[in-house]
Amino acid sequence: MDVELAHDFRFEAAHRLPNVPEGHKCARLHGHSFRIEIVVQGPVDEQSGWLLDYQDLIDAWQPLHELLDHRYLNDVKGLDNPTSENLASFIWKRLETTLPGLCRITVQETCEARCTFRG
Repeated sequence: MDVELAHDFRFEAAHRLPNVPEGHKCARLHGHSFRIEIVVQGPVDEQSGWLLDYQDLIDAWQPLHELLDHRYLNDVKGLDNPTSENLASFIWKRLETTLPGLCRITVQETCEARCTFRG
């Protein structure tokens, strides 16, 4: 049996988008309560009955949480243009070797706006 296993994480951070047109509201410093969904996919182990322990997702996320939470994202190396798209790719690159079966990262920056990255 193949499944997708998902876990949501949250962090607070500020950013500005340096490459938007002049006068765009996102050029100004602002913050978000980001929600990150990490999804892995693969076969369920017959012995354990699961794909992996949710704690594995939590452990993989922890270093990223420490790097991103309550930070100015533009100052994080590799996020000088911290769009949702770039943030999703940034997270993927840091998790792909840690989480076998990683299949998608979704970055939600508002209640209505989100970006999904599939590697």
